[in-house]
Amino acid sequence: KFVRKVQLYDGVKIEQSKARKEELILTGNDVDAVSQSAASIQQATRVRRKDIRKFLDGVYVSHKGVIDTE
Repeated sequence: KFVRKVQLYDGVKIEQSKARKEELILTGNDVDAVSQSAASIQQATRVRRKDIRKFLDGVYVSHKGVIDTE
């Protein structure tokens, strides 16, 4: 396993989900900055030199939306 480091854009916060071990939650006010940070993470974790039909791991968007703070 390799440790991968990704530079996040200004105003983007990342946290690990408490419900799922392998889930990251990116939050921020700027939609473009959050999207670019997610794209950077996806590029860094891409499977290389393997048959991608067998390795279905990757970064997937599970939910987009506004977080209600009530």
